[in-house]
Amino acid sequence: MDFLEELEWRGMVHQLTPGIEEELKKGMVNGYIGFDPTAPSMTIGNYVQIMLLKIFQQCGHRPVILMGGATGRVGDPSGKDKERQLKSYDELDRNLAFQSAQFDKFLDFGDSPNAAVRVNNHDFYKNMNVLDFLRDVGKTLTINYMSSKESVKKRIETGLSFTEFSYQLLQAYDFQCLYDQQNVRLQMGGSDQWGNITSGTEFIRRNIGGKAFAITTPLLTKADGTKFGKSEAGNIWLDPNMTSPYKFYQFWINASDADIPSFIRYFTLKSKEEVEAMEAEFADDPRELKRKLAEELTIRVHSQEDYEAVLNVSEILFNKKASQETLKSLDVKSLQAISEEIPSFKIPKEQLSGGISISDLLTEHSPILKSKGEARRSIQGNAISVNKVKITNHETPINAEALLHEKYILVENGKKNQYLLIAE
Repeated sequence: MDFLEELEWRGMVHQLTPGIEEELKKGMVNGYIGFDPTAPSMTIGNYVQIMLLKIFQQCGHRPVILMGGATGRVGDPSGKDKERQLKSYDELDRNLAFQSAQFDKFLDFGDSPNAAVRVNNHDFYKNMNVLDFLRDVGKTLTINYMSSKESVKKRIETGLSFTEFSYQLLQAYDFQCLYDQQNVRLQMGGSDQWGNITSGTEFIRRNIGGKAFAITTPLLTKADGTKFGKSEAGNIWLDPNMTSPYKFYQFWINASDADIPSFIRYFTLKSKEEVEAMEAEFADDPRELKRKLAEELTIRVHSQEDYEAVLNVSEILFNKKASQETLKSLDVKSLQAISEEIPSFKIPKEQLSGGISISDLLTEHSPILKSKGEARRSIQGNAISVNKVKITNHETPINAEALLHEKYILVENGKKNQYLLIAE
């Protein structure tokens, strides 16, 4: 695979510096992307750059991940219209350790010639005092040069601290350190990083007479112009404890039809020929294209087991003929995911020990039905099910044995109304 050709058909090239084509043809190139640990997990917004590193590695090059143990303490002004709130060192260290471990799932860190490498840029600065920084780093680039960068110009009028202004110097020096220590010749990132990245290539040229290169990807946005990587509920995280596999899957299923061609090209590991064949086959069925992408990404980011659990959750939520066996096969996380999708009510667990009549459960312990008369009529009409089992008597007792994983009870009223009772 040719790296630039691969990026081109995927629509993932925004800008690049002259000479990178020739450099990539010489053999294995070491290239890096930086990740600041400003959040407890990476998001699917970060996954754009992870895909860039993955494709880079598949094309025979070595990906270098630069964890921003130092730059995360300062804050990057790029793409921001106001000053970042600084995180505590302890929080940044926790985030860094967690995010660093997340990469194990996505890149090859084994014994191959182009195995991925992890570096923490805090190592570049921890023994450097402020005078060394000003002499060795701050002297290289002029204020005029740094101020000409788009990320700085946008913030000059609204306010930019010296702390964030200095970020450009740190990222440039990072590149130089990686150039010297890891033989890194290429830095990649989103288009909002172009100014910072090219400051690094200039830094290397001025300080050590080296030749370094840059590639950026377009910032991925939705067809309606809104930011990619968020749902109505907020960020889509790569950590299953922050965004469940079910919600992760549903993000792709619920994507706009107009977004799917670009989403597929950014995130699939299928070849160009496979993608074009799939698009031709499902040209009239965009939902199937979404399902294919959602399946591929859920398995890759989470696991095959999580994907199968997602299908079981979907079966319970959307297939009214789903079996009792399917419901009982769900784990706690899957039932928690269901509780976030349908009305859920808490009930006292201790009251189930002696049993509660189904009528009382539906009326006095949860607001599913308004009265016992309505409960009786619904049961007589064969409308009420508990854990996929029809209830035929309004005095049927529901006890702790009905709890799924000692916590959940699924109640259905007719074909359209589902509720989850949570015993606490």
